[in-house]
Amino acid sequence: MSTEPAPGLIDPDVRRALSGISAGAANFTRARMERILEVVVGAGSALLGLQAFLNAVNSRQEDPTWHVVLLVVTFVPLVAMVAALLIGRAVRVACRVFAVVLPVVLIAWPFATAGREPGVDAPWVWYLLNVASAATVFAFAVPLQMVWAVAVPALFVIARLVQLGFDPNQLVLVLLNGMFAMILAGVIIALGMILRSVAAQIDRSRRETVASYAAAAAADAAEKERIEVAALMHDSVLAALIAGERAETPREETLAVAMAREALTRLANADRDAGEGSDEPVGVADVVARLQSALDDFHVALTVELVGEDTGLRIPGRVAGALVLAATQAIANSVQHAGAAGMEVQVRAQARTLGIRVSDRGPGFDPASVPDDRLGIRGSIHARVAAVAGRAVIRSGAAGTVVTLDWVRPS
Repeated sequence: MSTEPAPGLIDPDVRRALSGISAGAANFTRARMERILEVVVGAGSALLGLQAFLNAVNSRQEDPTWHVVLLVVTFVPLVAMVAALLIGRAVRVACRVFAVVLPVVLIAWPFATAGREPGVDAPWVWYLLNVASAATVFAFAVPLQMVWAVAVPALFVIARLVQLGFDPNQLVLVLLNGMFAMILAGVIIALGMILRSVAAQIDRSRRETVASYAAAAAADAAEKERIEVAALMHDSVLAALIAGERAETPREETLAVAMAREALTRLANADRDAGEGSDEPVGVADVVARLQSALDDFHVALTVELVGEDTGLRIPGRVAGALVLAATQAIANSVQHAGAAGMEVQVRAQARTLGIRVSDRGPGFDPASVPDDRLGIRGSIHARVAAVAGRAVIRSGAAGTVVTLDWVRPS
């Protein structure tokens, strides 16, 4: 059966909460590790960016016009990336922009420095090589991260050598600067991969542990239920059957009926702590109110429909309680297995008859295929209604499921 909630019936806040639980739990550590990486990379990029900016402001290696253009093109995306990393918003987009901008700046570097004094110190763009490598950790998949780790330092080496006119005296220093940046980029990428892998493994272990615990708890609950039902069948049901078989006098027959009713009630209530309750008569309005409360507990936005008029019928409290509990079980089955699709709850009252009808337009099921050890229908509906001399009929098919509960007041 479908478990998708029916739009408009299940409370929207509850639906959003339920849909978010599994995803949040499944990525608990990964999400926090990702946030830690964002803050660390953002802080490190801010420090390196500040160092590069202080060197860039006083740089005389570029043409003045190029100098202004390169500062704007480089540091505006860098500031946006640092801000995105620290606040945790638009991280991927901001990192991608900066990761693409820096190679463009390196390509433009020989043109910006043409005819200018190259100087002996590394240019300010060198401080940003590993900032671009760190940005790829959030911007690209691992293969592209590796490409950037090699390509960006290589572009710097080529741009710097062109700026220096391929001066042999500077060749070793430039190559060392490029190799240093390349090695550090590899370390950054490897750390990102390792930390994410560890976080994913922790989340996977948590899911497996929770699933194992849930399975063990379910098995334990099922075993306890089996033992309780078995004890109930032995102590109450068999005793009632024996008493009924041996009854010969009207008094013995009355006693056997009472024992059978008690056994059915206990069987119906095996899954909850619910007794027969007070037998003080209640009106139809009380039954409607109890059913409405049950719908509210399941967060189903639906109103119980009273068919016809309240005839003043008074129902014994024990009967009303049993019918309401049986109808509540039908509502629970509809919510769980049909998502409350097209659910309707109706109460019909006549001079001596009370009827409750719970229907939905779910995919339906085969009542005969329900396992014998499941009490949702046999115990909580059929046995509960039978215990108060009522009748329960369940019809289900492709068009939906209809549960009808009827009780007739004795003459």
